[in-house]
Amino acid sequence: MAARIICRQNKLIKTLICRPQSTMSAFEIQHKTPLIKKTEPIPVALYGGRHAVTMLPGGGIGPELMSYVREVFKYAGAPVDFEVIDIDPSDESIDYALTSIKRNGVAIKGNIETKSENTEIISRNVAIRNELDLYINIVHCKSFPGVHARQSNIDLMIIRQNTEGEYAMLEHESVYGVIESMKVVTESNSERVARYAFEFAKRNGRKKVTTIHKANIMKLSDGLFLDTSKRIALEYPEIEHNDMIIDNCCMQLVSNPHQFDVMMMTNLYGSIVSNVACGLIGGAGLLSGRNYGDHYAIFEPGTRNTGTAIAGKNIANPVAMLSASVDMLEHLGHQQHATLIRRAIEKTICEDRIHTSDLGGTAKSTDVVQKVIDHILESDIRPWYKRY
Repeated sequence: MAARIICRQNKLIKTLICRPQSTMSAFEIQHKTPLIKKTEPIPVALYGGRHAVTMLPGGGIGPELMSYVREVFKYAGAPVDFEVIDIDPSDESIDYALTSIKRNGVAIKGNIETKSENTEIISRNVAIRNELDLYINIVHCKSFPGVHARQSNIDLMIIRQNTEGEYAMLEHESVYGVIESMKVVTESNSERVARYAFEFAKRNGRKKVTTIHKANIMKLSDGLFLDTSKRIALEYPEIEHNDMIIDNCCMQLVSNPHQFDVMMMTNLYGSIVSNVACGLIGGAGLLSGRNYGDHYAIFEPGTRNTGTAIAGKNIANPVAMLSASVDMLEHLGHQQHATLIRRAIEKTICEDRIHTSDLGGTAKSTDVVQKVIDHILESDIRPWYKRY
């Protein structure tokens, strides 16, 4: 039953009709707030030195890639137990997934297909990032020696705002045939991203931060993001700062990617630039992505592709997901296991040149995984109890 709330403000009386959730439009329920999502941490699950990690296989090639991760972890002796949760876009399984991630603190995921154009069913990927306030996404674009690519010796970091911009999911039809989509940029989130980028550069010996924007056209939204980055840059005089318009950035990436070191940008530009950079060094199957908030972290392939067309054909490149699992191990503090698996991946790709079709090779997914396992078994840095 509708409830009337009478508000007096500036001697005017406004009547607001509060409707039940079931009668709200998709526009009203798509996003609780375009500002920072407040999250409170709960104790992280840790049993006898082993970490519990939420695993969200997602759609397409996700489930098969996750099976490879579990297989590699078994042979490497990684002290991780996976809590596997399949998310159906049409039900409430996302609530269980969110509870699991909050309990475990860490998750690894494939891309989750929405499979619906219904405006009331929002992207589960975006909903998870917003609910957990994973405001930073990082993709480390680094060339693999031995992989034929359009560019070589690339080593750049893409730091992307992860919860707002065009992904605010605030759309409505103002009149028939006219759709308005709101791009949300806030000073608070812009400052968090800028400070993270400069602190990252400082901690990791990076010399330059480039802000990517379209402030020449979007003077208020991208203008705010650019102005905030310039203000934060003044606090880091030892780090060079410049800015570049997104369309020029894409051209410069293709023609001269070595000019970039750390790249900082809003949400949609990050999606575009990450895919361009991945294409330069070999494709979507190589790079991992990291999503960080104040309390939680999720690891996934860098380009967030579902790969439905190649699912079940044993041709998907497992390197991106395996690399994401290595990032996860480093985050959890299991550096020895992370180094073991990363070295095995690099030997397989760079020395043995076991390449799937996306890299110009003929190897199957299982061929790559088996070679990684072989290198793990041959290594002398495995835990002693796994050598026999």
